[in-house]
Amino acid sequence: MDTDLDLHSVRIVRAIAETGTITAAARQLGFSQPAISQHLQRTEARLGVPLVTRAGRSIRLTEAGQLLARHAVAISSALDAAAGDLAELAGMRTGTARIAAFPTASSTIVPRLLSTMAQKHHGIVVTYIEAEPPEALTMLREGAIDLAITFSYPGDRSDPHRDIASGLALTPLFTEEVLLALPERHPLAQSEAVDVHELVAERWIAGCPLCRGHLLAVCDTAGFDPVIDYETDNAVAVLHLVASDLGVALLPRLALATANVPEGAAIRATSPVSIRSIQLVSHADAERVPSLAATIGAIRALSGADWGLQRSN
Repeated sequence: MDTDLDLHSVRIVRAIAETGTITAAARQLGFSQPAISQHLQRTEARLGVPLVTRAGRSIRLTEAGQLLARHAVAISSALDAAAGDLAELAGMRTGTARIAAFPTASSTIVPRLLSTMAQKHHGIVVTYIEAEPPEALTMLREGAIDLAITFSYPGDRSDPHRDIASGLALTPLFTEEVLLALPERHPLAQSEAVDVHELVAERWIAGCPLCRGHLLAVCDTAGFDPVIDYETDNAVAVLHLVASDLGVALLPRLALATANVPEGAAIRATSPVSIRSIQLVSHADAERVPSLAATIGAIRALSGADWGLQRSN
């Protein structure tokens, strides 16, 4: 058995993992289907283990194929970094940057970032997809994106950042206050800051089960479980539900930056103060790729002060 691997074999296995078929992998790589199949057969013969198994008209990666596909992400990242070093040496300023960020960033951070990149780094092709932190981090680990802008809350037991592998780097960007939205005619709306302990009898409007960890943690600290009547991740919808006297909710300041607070709703601070952290997550060697280094620099330059928020130290 010859365990030497060539890069073409690695690329083929990764393409099969991403596309699900040899035909689609061949199309992605720009080769014919027979050429990919023959190369795959030669690789399997050389390694002495099957990389794919066929079930009817479909195929799936064997355990050996899955192992190679996982390593392919790191290998591709290293190749991109090497290409980046060469591009930097040659003075090139082109490339791509694939970014994912959470919904409230889509109407605040992302438009300004994309505008900055278009003006200052027009040779770099930037793509964007909206994704909550757990999904964005999974996409980053799998190599589907290059950079993830995420958020986290102190004490959140479901924080996906706890499982970040050593090969990923986390850069704090800024922190923001999480505020209480309550009906304007509510007695507690007369206070500048509402003690969370006083909200024990309230009905709550919360985000999806994956996004309500902070609410549960805040209420747990105050000694009660929130009664959740309505569920939505749409900040505008939350505000209108609150204005209709249907409950109270916690909303980060960034979610309020582009939303008009409707008549009948009031926004107040909480006591104790509640915060959310915004961060950038990337592969450890991302800045060795010029296109990613330029994008990371543009993201870091977006101060939280632009939205009345606080910059992380």
